[in-house]
Amino acid sequence: MDAPAAESAQDRSPERKNRGLGRIIIAVYAVFALSALARSTFQLFTIFHEAPVAITLSMIAAAVYVVATISLARTGVRAWYVAMGAVIVELLGIIVVSVLSYADPQLFPKASVWSHFGQGYGYVPFALPFVGLWWLLTHRPRRGAAS
Repeated sequence: MDAPAAESAQDRSPERKNRGLGRIIIAVYAVFALSALARSTFQLFTIFHEAPVAITLSMIAAAVYVVATISLARTGVRAWYVAMGAVIVELLGIIVVSVLSYADPQLFPKASVWSHFGQGYGYVPFALPFVGLWWLLTHRPRRGAAS
């Protein structure tokens, strides 16, 4: 393998998933984790009775973002699998919640992070799991790598 190919393969290794562009992806996940957690916690204690479904789903989204952030920042096979699981749950969550938010709007008198495909957040919540999946799939752990 020539030097550029070796460097390229090394840059895509799971040990490198939290470097370069990976750090930006982790930072975006961290911002969403903090903002979703802060917003849903505030709503939980102030207006939960007005939109219990939306606020509960926002709390779930916050938890998923926290798990994704931590596991994306860590190295190792186990962290990769946890990150992959969190990002898949995130993708399924935003699709299901978005469809529900259009099909049954009375469930969402207050918007959640994932309602309307993340419209209130500039649709970033809809794009983020695709970016996360792409990043994880290009930084797969090698067989026999330590967890």
